[in-house]
Amino acid sequence: MRILYFADIRFPLERANGIQTMETCHALAGRGHEVRLVVKPDTRSPARDPFAFYGLPNDRSLVIERARTPSGAGLLQRAAYLSFAFGRAFGRHRGDIILTRDLGVASGLLRVPRRMRAPLVYESHGYAPEVAAAMPGLVATAAPPTPAKLKRLAAREAHVWHAASGYVTITAGLAGALAARFGPRERVAVVPDGMRMPREATAPPSNRVVAYAGHLYAWKGVDVLLRAIAQVPDARALIVGGHEEESDIGRLRTLASQLGIVDRVTFTGHVEPSKVAAYLALASVVALPNPASAISTQFTSPLKLFEYMAAGRAIVASDLPAIREILRDNENAVLVEPGRVDALAEGIRRVLDNRALADRLARSALGDAPQYTWARRAERIEALLVTVASQP
Repeated sequence: MRILYFADIRFPLERANGIQTMETCHALAGRGHEVRLVVKPDTRSPARDPFAFYGLPNDRSLVIERARTPSGAGLLQRAAYLSFAFGRAFGRHRGDIILTRDLGVASGLLRVPRRMRAPLVYESHGYAPEVAAAMPGLVATAAPPTPAKLKRLAAREAHVWHAASGYVTITAGLAGALAARFGPRERVAVVPDGMRMPREATAPPSNRVVAYAGHLYAWKGVDVLLRAIAQVPDARALIVGGHEEESDIGRLRTLASQLGIVDRVTFTGHVEPSKVAAYLALASVVALPNPASAISTQFTSPLKLFEYMAAGRAIVASDLPAIREILRDNENAVLVEPGRVDALAEGIRRVLDNRALADRLARSALGDAPQYTWARRAERIEALLVTVASQP
């Protein structure tokens, strides 16, 4: 099958969006499909090799094409990408299936009569108006959306839900929320994110290090984690991730200083995706401290969650509906009330003070991890693509 994947992102991109896109496309190519990934140019010069950047073997079945777009950002660059994408959708590289997680691309292509294009499968990572409205309170640099933008996003969501040939959501909660809002539809697949299984999971060290890996936005809950560490005097925190040019890492360093735990917290800064597992191996416990939010409650399928499971470490995580789709309290994780510092601190203490419990949770999570590899994700998506391609 020839799959045309549209992603309006600079590439390679170090954020979860880029990792998830590359890993999904690479895994689909690994299943024998011809995948053409259409992205924006790298902002580095010379341009980086995405295969090397993500630590993946080169695969001739995956072609990465950078759209011709002007430098900078904004509406002009967006328009140029959309123009390029439409050219590919109807040109000689037209695929058997179009796959995208870009709502604007999906909505635009679905306005073209079906006889003129390949069937389109949309992958949803959240209900766009709710995500856009919540962002200013979750990410420091996000601007409040205008009422016109929210109305436009809502119209696009409804159009894509009804018109797409197939639909993927990353959580069952999101699928249910969309069905409740727009009515039921056929050919919907719930496909969570994934990870790469390590060649072998190392035994956890007998230390009291609690690791977190990922972005440091406020909605990720690292603030809550640092406050919890302050309540567990003999614990240390290892914070893997964060960009020096963004305000979040500075904000968290300031918080650590205010809490008097600077000597017990290590910030690594940005780490290449392929090196995250080595940092997780340094800890005995890993934390997923998301507070409840418009994104975390139903829409999140964090890469770190699956990386934690594959690392063979005891997990302490927020008890949120999206997280409960993967984790089970006292079976493969300890789940705690979201956003409560004392609850997170107690969960961390419980695992650090009970090595038998920690080992049992870690083994159980590691046993579940093979269900969530990128290869398994591609297999689930492929099943939907085959069904869609067989429809008249």
